[in-house]
Amino acid sequence: MIVRAPATSANLGPGFDCAAVALELWNELEVTDGAGVSVEGEGAGELAEDDTNLAVRAYALVAPPAGKRFRFLNRIPLERGLGSSAAAIALGLAAAAPGRPAVELLALGATLESHSDNLGAALVGGACITWQGRIAKVAQTLPLQLIAVIPEARTVTATARTALPATISHADAAFTAAHAALLGAGLAAGSAEWLAAALSDRLHEPYRPSQLLAEIRDDLPAGAAGATLSGSGPTVLVWARDSTVCVRSLAERYPTHRILPLSVAQRGAL
Repeated sequence: MIVRAPATSANLGPGFDCAAVALELWNELEVTDGAGVSVEGEGAGELAEDDTNLAVRAYALVAPPAGKRFRFLNRIPLERGLGSSAAAIALGLAAAAPGRPAVELLALGATLESHSDNLGAALVGGACITWQGRIAKVAQTLPLQLIAVIPEARTVTATARTALPATISHADAAFTAAHAALLGAGLAAGSAEWLAAALSDRLHEPYRPSQLLAEIRDDLPAGAAGATLSGSGPTVLVWARDSTVCVRSLAERYPTHRILPLSVAQRGAL
């Protein structure tokens, strides 16, 4: 069996812990009879090659991994805010329970990943909202094009979350609620205008300072409509009206970063 799971970008500005989009950047898992775990590509020599591997642990939630060999080909960079952990969980679940409803896999995966936004999008594809164990795919495509600006630095999500305050002001809550509503409406309606207006947040981004995000927002490259932190960073997702022009501008500005135009993955783990 060979299964694939996409990268994801979560939060999308004001959609903290509930909004995410699946991206056409895929990790693969081949499961055959035998024994052992091998990892190629991103994370080779770094990710566990035994039963403690996150995808194997996800597989074990449904079926015993004994007597199986797991071979991974990873393309999603680790700890860059592109959902590598969610993709690993989705791979293991999809391999162990092909055809099982995504909402059931989401519930299983919650034991390994308490924040379900990335996992929901990795399981069903498109742009998704997840809440209280449920997933709604609100869009198959987006009216703006997506470009990931990926630094070499890494961010550990668990560490990044410790910087978030326990409370925020009523004004910041109201600001973010309005923009989150506009984000959902823009995704569902396919409105580039609404999406561009929605990409601001006062709930999490101010507490995860990103010089890269600030630079891009302060001086949007040609063709760009806005930018958001991808997950907890450090990757920044640029939302573009003209991807070709925007990629060229970003590549000139950030020659040491990976500039990666990405389409929306319309399907999830398969």
